[in-house]
Amino acid sequence: MNTKSENDTLKRRSIILDLLEKQGDISVVFLSKKFGVSEVTIRNDLAKLEEKSLLIRTRGGAIKKVPITYDLSLNQRLNKNKKEKQKIGKRALTYIKDGYTIVMDSGSTTLEVAKNLGSFKDIKLITNSLPIANHVADFKGVEVIIPGGILRPEMRSLIGPMAERSLLNYHCDIAFLAVDGIDSDQGIYTPVIHEATLSRVMMQVSKKVVVVCDSSKFLRKSFVKIAPITDVDIIITDAGIPKAEKEHLVKLQIELVIV
Repeated sequence: MNTKSENDTLKRRSIILDLLEKQGDISVVFLSKKFGVSEVTIRNDLAKLEEKSLLIRTRGGAIKKVPITYDLSLNQRLNKNKKEKQKIGKRALTYIKDGYTIVMDSGSTTLEVAKNLGSFKDIKLITNSLPIANHVADFKGVEVIIPGGILRPEMRSLIGPMAERSLLNYHCDIAFLAVDGIDSDQGIYTPVIHEATLSRVMMQVSKKVVVVCDSSKFLRKSFVKIAPITDVDIIITDAGIPKAEKEHLVKLQIELVIV
């Protein structure tokens, strides 16, 4: 490769990264037209940038590289994207009916779902989250069931084998999970091993699985994979979901609800 050609390539790849930083995702077709080069050249650019962990290639393009997430306390989570979480919490109500038994894991978004349960007259709620249980304690139409377990101070949640065995005694209509990371190719994630195991049990004992998460959780992976994305029935999120993720979820026939 001569010096001019090499400089052109480096400049083009730098612009590609700038565009990704601004847009979040980008297509091969768009880049090919923008730079006046072949799609093969663009795919080679994306492959080289992915090798350096600067982006993630997708079908027909690339998405912005987002770092692995780490465990945060409930207090740290509560005010992050709060308006989006409140909208998601309200929309989740459309999947609940009186007479249902529902199960919720610990999380700031599932807490927003729980805050809206006061309108129901006959709901059984199983949760390992003490903040959720405390919030709905005065809702006359909600019977709260808390599994035993070991207290996880950061989230005020109960985890461990005792909680898992307790949940296996129930049959639920619907599970609501708040995840720390979601990738439409790989699955749903959490930073904590015992939380992942408990969430799997919640999915196992439920007819339907609903993931409630704001769009910042997409294209992120935490320490532990809870389950493949195909084990999820419904995802409720906000309009910031990356275009490539949205299109892939639709292809997988996962019901996607955008608030």
